[in-house]
Amino acid sequence: MPTDADVLAALRTIQDPDLRRDIVSLKFVKNLAIDGGRVAFTIELTTPACPVKDQMRDQARAAVASLPGVTSVDVQMTAQVRQAVTADLNKAPVAGVRNIIAVGAGKGGVGKTTVAVNLAIALSQTGGRVAMIDGDVYGPNVPIMLGIQTQLTTDGRRIVPAEQYGLQVVSMGFLTQDDAPVIWRGPMLHGIIQQFFREVAWNDVDYLIVDMPPGTGDVALSLSQSVPVAGAVVVTTPQTVSLADTRRAVRMYQKLNVPTLGLVENMSYFVCPTCRTESDIFGRGGGEAMAHDMGIPFLGRIPIYQPIRIGGDTGVPIVVGEPSSPSAQAFRAAAERLAAQISIASYKKTAIPLMPVR
Repeated sequence: MPTDADVLAALRTIQDPDLRRDIVSLKFVKNLAIDGGRVAFTIELTTPACPVKDQMRDQARAAVASLPGVTSVDVQMTAQVRQAVTADLNKAPVAGVRNIIAVGAGKGGVGKTTVAVNLAIALSQTGGRVAMIDGDVYGPNVPIMLGIQTQLTTDGRRIVPAEQYGLQVVSMGFLTQDDAPVIWRGPMLHGIIQQFFREVAWNDVDYLIVDMPPGTGDVALSLSQSVPVAGAVVVTTPQTVSLADTRRAVRMYQKLNVPTLGLVENMSYFVCPTCRTESDIFGRGGGEAMAHDMGIPFLGRIPIYQPIRIGGDTGVPIVVGEPSSPSAQAFRAAAERLAAQISIASYKKTAIPLMPVR
């Protein structure tokens, strides 16, 4: 009959493609039980968004089934998101939150909030527990894109976040009238950002997505000074003007000691709905080339697609409204790559290395 050692030896042949180590040394194998020729165990991954989890399950089952004396193999797949090692270990963690991810852009008009909302929902759809802070205090559009019309409430001690599409959400938009401008100086911005992190009843959040205001201003500085940020996602379009500002955004995060987890190229191309011809309205490949040049991960291209805009205006994001569309699939692939970067960071013995400033 097979022994525990036999089974673990077989499972050492299965590697995590992102962490590049075998699942036994990574301590992914749990609850190993052997009853005669029947073998059962659980593989606990670092994210439910792993795109190859079915492949890993099948490989593990085949490896154990090949052992002499094994008559059946039962493999259960689960996930437990780990906290990324951040560059500054001295900041107090946010209660109820494992990983804070800033989504920013060097300039406005590149679809940053659209990307942030769809990434957040895509992560939630895979089984992750996800929350959003609408950090764009001057232009809080997350409630519109999520179709939320509410006022924040409290439990007597802390703010209770709104919920929509599986997300926990707070926004300045819940605290003001629709057309009321927010005319605040830096210290007031710092205060509301602190409140959104420290005084909200976050409930067991794996990924807290922060929709940042465009540019390099006070909110980014407050974020880096207040909480341990796992990293940033930077959104760009392929055009030269956007890429120049995107470089500045990446440099800003480097100076703030926040690693860049990846770059998303939004409005990457347009596919004619009748002739299916691709048109590079804003240029081609600029985002991927810049990511390669700066040594940061490229998370993917999002095409120009009218229902993305319609979904944002009506509160039904594309990953909800048309989940099988190529655009939704592109968002899900980007979310999976982002989750992989968080997993990689969670296994580093030191902080995520910052990219060299060139």
